[in-house]
Amino acid sequence: MSLYKDTFYIKGGTIYIDEHTKMKNGALKIQNGKITEVSRDIGAFLTDDVIELEQNDIVLPGFIDIHIHGAFGADFMDGTEKAVEQIVNALPKEGTTSFLATTITSDTEHTARALEILGKYDDGNGAELLGIHLEGPFISKRYAGAQPVQHIKKPNIELFKKWQSISENNIKIVTLAPEVPGGQELLNFITSTGVIGSIGHSAASHPDFKEAVDNGLKHATHFFNGMKPMHHRDPGVVGSVFLERSVKTEVIFDRVHAIPEMVQLCYDILGSTRLILITDAMRGKGLTPGEYTLGGQKVTIKNSEARLEDGTLAGSVLTMDQAVRNMLKLNGVTWFDILRMTSLNAAESLGISNRKGRLKPGYDADITVLTSLGEVKYTFCRGQRKAD
Repeated sequence: MSLYKDTFYIKGGTIYIDEHTKMKNGALKIQNGKITEVSRDIGAFLTDDVIELEQNDIVLPGFIDIHIHGAFGADFMDGTEKAVEQIVNALPKEGTTSFLATTITSDTEHTARALEILGKYDDGNGAELLGIHLEGPFISKRYAGAQPVQHIKKPNIELFKKWQSISENNIKIVTLAPEVPGGQELLNFITSTGVIGSIGHSAASHPDFKEAVDNGLKHATHFFNGMKPMHHRDPGVVGSVFLERSVKTEVIFDRVHAIPEMVQLCYDILGSTRLILITDAMRGKGLTPGEYTLGGQKVTIKNSEARLEDGTLAGSVLTMDQAVRNMLKLNGVTWFDILRMTSLNAAESLGISNRKGRLKPGYDADITVLTSLGEVKYTFCRGQRKAD
């Protein structure tokens, strides 16, 4: 761990303060983990600790990954503090400063154990654990993907209540299939408690989707993947997301889950205000190609792809900075768009855009410094330098 004094400055480059404003050759003043000043007047900074940046460096709010299962050999479903700590310490290397720990469909007790550990985790010095993304088990068997089919369950409000209690109310997103009997009722209940309902692993028709929106749906999980595709007589989930302007959607842009042309289409239709870049990474991220596990299933990593034995994609080995570099190759994408897709949109959905997703006074000093090519140069988690 490399720490600066209580007060230090990041000077130079282009600082993207928010979704509308940037400052060239300015400086950020950091005090006790918070941004306290953004200014071009740097004369008074010379007696303090100053991190000097290159002219072409890009300064952004730290990335928020709301859908990640694991990395560097660890998985949140391992149900140990050690596994959580491994991931927390690894994520800043890719510019990620906060995240949602994501589960996979499993047996009830295994899930409960993982939720208990995550709920009690005492936040460390790396990326900040913002809460939990419960992916499954209330999903469609038809679109299970790499979710273990034998553990898929009917939507159950009482079971959700139990798990939310075990997690100490840290479940922030639930991926579910609203068309499954009981799905709409569960969706209505969770959204009434402030939890985000996200459509995913779903065979929903357009009427199902519209009913889900009436029940509070505002989010979609890994767009295109694990959902009913668009058809000219039924928009399915994909077409319904395009049509419903109140819904934001995740996208895994590793060029495997979705090819550039389809992500370009997403960007052109949805704009950067409705897209959230995620990794959906599993434990093999950051390690050499070979055999790993996800949800008790064997996964082979080869050619930067993670697949089950039958060829089904099983998460990814994507990093957030690579997703950024992939986005920058698309037509029309700006650094303001990147700010939205990597941090601000997620912060808005989670209700924390008053402290994350911008580089303004009073905000957490979660800061990612990139080269002009999108490579991570420095990462600061609440003012602590965690990657360089």
